[in-house]
Amino acid sequence: MFRPFPFVCIFALISLIAGSFSYADSPKKPSDDGPKHVRILTIGNSFTHNATRYLDEIVEAAGHKLTHKMLSIGGSPLELHAKKALAFEKDPMAPFAKYGNGETLQEALQSEPWDFVTIQQVSIKSHNLETYHPYAQQLAQIIRRDAPQARLLVHQTWSYRSDDPRFRRVKLIAGEPATQREMYEGLSEAYRTITAELSANRIPVGDAFWAADNHAQFSYREAADFDAASVEFPELPDQTHSLHVGYRWREIDGKQQLKMDGHHANVAGEYLGACVWFECLYGETPIGNSFVPDQLDAEYAAHLQTIAHRAAQQGGDVVSGPFASLNAAAKD
Repeated sequence: MFRPFPFVCIFALISLIAGSFSYADSPKKPSDDGPKHVRILTIGNSFTHNATRYLDEIVEAAGHKLTHKMLSIGGSPLELHAKKALAFEKDPMAPFAKYGNGETLQEALQSEPWDFVTIQQVSIKSHNLETYHPYAQQLAQIIRRDAPQARLLVHQTWSYRSDDPRFRRVKLIAGEPATQREMYEGLSEAYRTITAELSANRIPVGDAFWAADNHAQFSYREAADFDAASVEFPELPDQTHSLHVGYRWREIDGKQQLKMDGHHANVAGEYLGACVWFECLYGETPIGNSFVPDQLDAEYAAHLQTIAHRAAQQGGDVVSGPFASLNAAAKD
């Protein structure tokens, strides 16, 4: 029987491109190096789908096991997930409380002995700390009540591609980031702040994206001479090393139309995100993992593994001993 409960209601820009990294608080593997079974419940939207798309394959290649349940709504902010959970607190029969799989958050939390539960903010609002309140705290309180054995993780999403239409507005909207850098700085500060407030840990995918997007050799560069208004099908600009979907042709009403998606991750971005998740959940580096999507060449994939490893190591500095106790206990 679920009971309502009362609610109680540092920014540092990380350079992952070069420099030294501290491994002192990195998660440790069990002493026998045996297989681990990690159980995660993720609460999010398409960015959670993106960042975990290849997680199963990476885990399998490492010889481990993953149980993953996702509560996802396209474009959903923390506010919507919190309101669904609160609707159940008020009325356990409320249809609004249910997700597409027929479960409520509270039911999902009690459906498995989860090791980790993750939350994230919708990307368009990720730079604005005000949009996290009080919804992140409300979700955290329900998660800790109904899955007290689980560690709460905050999935840090990523900034949009440098040529995304969001950064090409003629007239800027007050408080909105004008560049990829501004978006990254804003979301980085917001995610670090909310993670500290919740005494949680981050999954620093946004840091990994920023590092990869600004690498001297393997970074995306806008095609200076590309004019989206004048190209003809199937022409596309050079999008080498893009982590985002970017420009693509789509058939709409029988006609090919050029569309731009600078928000969502492409194969490279999805692989990078999954490598970060893997290290945060299992305490093992993705460097050398044998799974590589067919669309990625070996050299670039190895680079993404390294970026992910550095981000995961550096991203655990909000609370001490990141993931260590749960990773040690995650063995079957």
